Amino acid sequence: MGMTAARTVSHEQEYVCGEALNLYKTAELEGLVTQAAAGRYLRLDPTQTSETAWAVTLCEDDYPGWISAADRSILTPAHRPYQSPALDRAAIKPRLSEVMAFTRRAMATPNTYLWGGTLGPNFDCSGLMQAAFASVGIRLPRDSYQQEAFSQPIGWDELEPGDLIFFGTPERTKHVALYLGAGQYIHSSGVDQGRNGIGIDSLVDLSDPVSAAYYSQRRRAGRVMESYQPTALKP
Repeated sequence: MGMTAARTVSHEQEYVCGEALNLYKTAELEGLVTQAAAGRYLRLDPTQTSETAWAVTLCEDDYPGWISAADRSILTPAHRPYQSPALDRAAIKPRLSEVMAFTRRAMATPNTYLWGGTLGPNFDCSGLMQAAFASVGIRLPRDSYQQEAFSQPIGWDELEPGDLIFFGTPERTKHVALYLGAGQYIHSSGVDQGRNGIGIDSLVDLSDPVSAAYYSQRRRAGRVMESYQPTALKP
């Protein structure tokens, strides 16, 4: 996943999603980039509209995209500005067991990898992480490379259940997983890496080709220290 922006805007442009909706990369509604659950806040950009699409930014993670003009009807004006939860590590740590439980439940539900998927049952890698943490009120940025930059770097010998593991090339992160403990991690991966959906792989037992493939792409581990604070809401 790779799309990011931040704007300073007024509360009058904030809306709440009455139903789940899809956000796309272009005004032609091509390329799913993320999804918004009912109840999420977004801002419309009145300077970028067409007969078929509206430019929006999700308030919780500063993520931009285009929605169908038909979906404008499921948005209602927000009664108050979006308020981001202020959580530190002490508040986050007790919630990590439920974050991990969310991913296991997602794995137990029939699913396939979906680029741009954040709502389930079909997720992309960073969408699964974002949804799992959001299920307990912890906000993360949207894309894997943003989640890497947001997390605190830790050594491989410091990994604890609930930490994040990042994969990719030396130049850029392309994939993220959640560490479960005992050398295992859970993630949603595409068919190009040998699976098509959510599964558990290992950092220590590399006999499985999927585990071996991802092990060779390790970048670093990271720890979530706070809940994401949207830059677009700063005065």
